[in-house]
Amino acid sequence: MIPARKHRWFNAWFAAHARSRIHGAFGAVLARGVEAARALSAEAPLLLVANHSSWWDPLVVLHVSQHLLGADGYAMMNADNLRRLPFFALVGAFGVDLDLPSDGTAAVRYAARLLDRPGRAVWIFAQGQERPSDERPLGFRAGAAQIARVARRARVLPVALRYEFAGEERPRLYLAIGEPVAAPLGPPEPDAAGAPEQAAAPRASRAPRDTEAVRAAQELAVTAELDRIHRAIGKAAGAEGLPLDVDGFRWIHRARPSPVGRAAERLLAHWTRPREPLTPRLPGGRRGDRS
Repeated sequence: MIPARKHRWFNAWFAAHARSRIHGAFGAVLARGVEAARALSAEAPLLLVANHSSWWDPLVVLHVSQHLLGADGYAMMNADNLRRLPFFALVGAFGVDLDLPSDGTAAVRYAARLLDRPGRAVWIFAQGQERPSDERPLGFRAGAAQIARVARRARVLPVALRYEFAGEERPRLYLAIGEPVAAPLGPPEPDAAGAPEQAAAPRASRAPRDTEAVRAAQELAVTAELDRIHRAIGKAAGAEGLPLDVDGFRWIHRARPSPVGRAAERLLAHWTRPREPLTPRLPGGRRGDRS
């Protein structure tokens, strides 16, 4: 496992760079649940479990942590990618080799230690690789569920990300943060004395069942947020322009149309507009039917 090497000044600069890139690339950023997540972050550490569908995802979560949630953010990253892009360690990324069970165990413990205070946030892309946002089932791995079982102080929030082209030049970014995930964590560890024999089952025998229940609950919650985004996109498609509030999604960034582009569009339309009614003609110069 590769630990994070977070650097305060580099983190601030790179988060500002990420925000600039996002605002330059997307025509609008629409978000839901940010205010509630920010308030919750002041009370407890956050484990944010998200889908992974795009190259943009790491920059988006850095921007969200730094500027929208005001949290000290960290994220799990594929170790090979972190070796290739080591500067991500300076903004809180820690690397794990998904093919090494021992590496996964170490990463779970490392993430749980990070989640020891309010204001901390750890992001997990639970699919482990980029997948289409409309793929079902999402196919979550168990890592985020294992972290949730160990870091009992953390609140688990489902996060959905989707990038959508609409009736404008640049795509839109949708971000949905749901309510905390409440999943069965299994019975507490029995006391050494006086506990019934049936309640004294070894923890190892319960762990797989408990982890699968948490994993399924997390995947279901993120799927629900993706479905919420899908409904909002449908409503926005039938609206005039881009409303301030679309099914609970409020835009937190809206790019201004380029005045140069609009002027060029009007000029081209003026130059190419017919000056007199056209007479349809068929191949060979014959006049066609005007009806």
